[in-house]
Amino acid sequence: MKELFGTDGIRGVANSYPMTVEMAVNTGVAIAKYVKQEGYRCVVIGRDTRLSGQMLESALAAGITSQGVDVLIAGVIPTPAVAFLLSAFNQMETDRSQAGVSGAEEITGEGDVLGAAIMISASHNPWQDNGIKIFKRGGWKLSDDEEKNIELMIFFSTLSEQVEGQEGTNDIGKIYYIKNSEKIYCDFLKRCFCIKRADFTHYRNTPLKIVVDCSNGAASAVAPMLFGNPSLFDANFIFNSPDGKNINHQCGSQHTETLSRNVVESGADIGLAFDGDADRLIAIDETGAVITGDRILAICAAHAKEKGTLDNNRVVSTVMSNIGLARTLESLGVEHLITGVGDREVLQKMVESGAVMGGEDSGHMIFSQYHTTGDGLLTSLRLIDVMIDTGKSLSELASIMKVYPQVLMNVEVNASRPDFMAVKEIADEIGAVEAELGADGRVLVRYSGTQPLLRVMVEGPEESKTRDCCERICNKIRGAI
Repeated sequence: MKELFGTDGIRGVANSYPMTVEMAVNTGVAIAKYVKQEGYRCVVIGRDTRLSGQMLESALAAGITSQGVDVLIAGVIPTPAVAFLLSAFNQMETDRSQAGVSGAEEITGEGDVLGAAIMISASHNPWQDNGIKIFKRGGWKLSDDEEKNIELMIFFSTLSEQVEGQEGTNDIGKIYYIKNSEKIYCDFLKRCFCIKRADFTHYRNTPLKIVVDCSNGAASAVAPMLFGNPSLFDANFIFNSPDGKNINHQCGSQHTETLSRNVVESGADIGLAFDGDADRLIAIDETGAVITGDRILAICAAHAKEKGTLDNNRVVSTVMSNIGLARTLESLGVEHLITGVGDREVLQKMVESGAVMGGEDSGHMIFSQYHTTGDGLLTSLRLIDVMIDTGKSLSELASIMKVYPQVLMNVEVNASRPDFMAVKEIADEIGAVEAELGADGRVLVRYSGTQPLLRVMVEGPEESKTRDCCERICNKIRGAI
């Protein structure tokens, strides 16, 4: 069983275990060893806007270079951009200086050099938290076995520090800086936008009016670059002034109230809300209604099905997806595959099944024809493509899926995480609720992969009954655990 890695890397409160400088150094050492084992010699590091990001960046870089592996610092950039840079830089075999890397001439040469990428971010969590996400060659997230192996190397590094008299090494890596990482990533995103400038007027007489909530995070610099073309977009950007402590604070994908109000008041066509590292998107339609990942997935799947671009006619989502998504996909004649929580689980199922589209209701969406990981900015482009191509408003497109009332509550638990289904009172209450809801609802209880929480999700035919059922289960858990 893994101790450090959750559903999306290593995460915790900055300056507390495991997000300490010492652990970051050891993690850097472990990643460097992993990279060397795979035959590579360089690692790229990106971060979001959290105050602790630079501290952890320096510690990781120190650990990596101590093992003779070089580091490319990408600076503040979205998580999917780090994954993209991992493959993009390797493809620049003839002239890597085009990436704007200081001292690039020293790391040129034939073949791939980058063996891993690290993103320092705690996603949608508050600024006090931080995390370490790791991508391997090709821009893919690590497998469970790879995470276990890296954990062993991290703990071995920790123990090794306590041994005196160890010989050092003259094999020390260097640190380089990518000067234009945001532009490299933004250029990639623009290539993913299907509606080209020359064809735009065929669909619309005026630019699309959008409001973009950058969550004071990693999208703050990239989003204006992406949506700054006035011939295509009439864009207004909010929460794009990060100060290290305001990331995700009453803004972004978790807090869309201000964005919703702004969309309605300005008469915008769509609102886009990203989280701190911009790997997820929640949209707002022109009426101010929230459009979560399930409905975005339904909209994009229906459009791809109509256009004949939904390869293998399959869509992947998680156990947390709304019943309405399953019924919509069934009505479209699209095969629906369900997997565990986390975009890594979604991607794994997509690779296994040949699906090219998948996602989570939280807003993590993967379009594997374009990218290897969840990407909020890419998702926004895919959604806008559908709006422009169909000429329909977002509210009209979203009506394809009926959303069943879904209530999600969190119960704080201790670190031991006991088997709650082994507790009779809890198991009996869950069973009773499931019997009451029957075919019109469902219950899902699971531990959070990133926080000390037990998440209780109940879907039902109407709001009040659904909420009552969820509260009953939560009360039993509080009383028994």
